[in-house]
Amino acid sequence: MKILAIASAGGHWVQLLRLKPAFEGHELIFASTKKSFADTVKGYKFYSIPDASRWNKLKLVYSLLCVLKLIFVLRPNIIITTGAAPGLMGIIAGKLIGAKTVWVDSIANVENLSMSGKIAASIADRSYTQWPDLSNSKITFSGSVLS
Repeated sequence: MKILAIASAGGHWVQLLRLKPAFEGHELIFASTKKSFADTVKGYKFYSIPDASRWNKLKLVYSLLCVLKLIFVLRPNIIITTGAAPGLMGIIAGKLIGAKTVWVDSIANVENLSMSGKIAASIADRSYTQWPDLSNSKITFSGSVLS
């Protein structure tokens, strides 16, 4: 099974790394918005993707094209992300190639899901929150990534 784990920098990346043991025995590939993160996943393939947010539409389109290209080349069976915008783009691109997609919303989103998380909940095969109060019919609570 080929799994692409994709996340933005900061807490999104830290939380994604906490999931790494769950994928032992599978081909795990990482992608993030900082080239230096390759050092944190030595022994795994790593791809750098451009960061973007809703505040810069042109950069958002460029990032989407880069993520689409990466996913069409890699053709992973599963795409998992902890966010944010590049992870959501990965979910969208994954659906286009028939990959299973998983969104794990950030633990920082205590009172509301992130904007990307709300969108992902309607697209991803599975969506998870790390807070029981935020779970519903589309978003599952199965515990905290950080616990």
